[in-house]
Amino acid sequence: MDISIHASFLPHDDPDASLAFYRDTLGFEVRNDVGYGGMRWITVGPAGQPDTAIVLEPPVVEGSGITDEERRTIAEMMAKGTYAGLNLAASDLDGTFARLEAAADAEIVQEPADQPYGVRDCAVRDPAGNLIRIQQRP
Repeated sequence: MDISIHASFLPHDDPDASLAFYRDTLGFEVRNDVGYGGMRWITVGPAGQPDTAIVLEPPVVEGSGITDEERRTIAEMMAKGTYAGLNLAASDLDGTFARLEAAADAEIVQEPADQPYGVRDCAVRDPAGNLIRIQQRP
């Protein structure tokens, strides 16, 4: 079998703030930006990796059958950073962290640290609350 990860999906509650974070702060390329029915899907990805993408999507699509209570639960989980997350890797974790720390749109969760499971990583939350862990690339 020849299977690869093509795209992962992360929710956003403010497409412009999410776009700024992933494009300007993380340096990802914008590959697609589609609006429909007052909603917006933005596809971004790391430069030099055209086959890997993140689709920033509305957390709830109208007409999906989600109840108001479920909508509130999703919003609460996003605010806590427990609804969705992403693990990334960087060749210079400390330099990447310094850039994130200087950015106004990244909420620092954990400074770079050696983890007992063998990686050195840090953690931030994007403007929608998604937990982003970044580890040092070996």
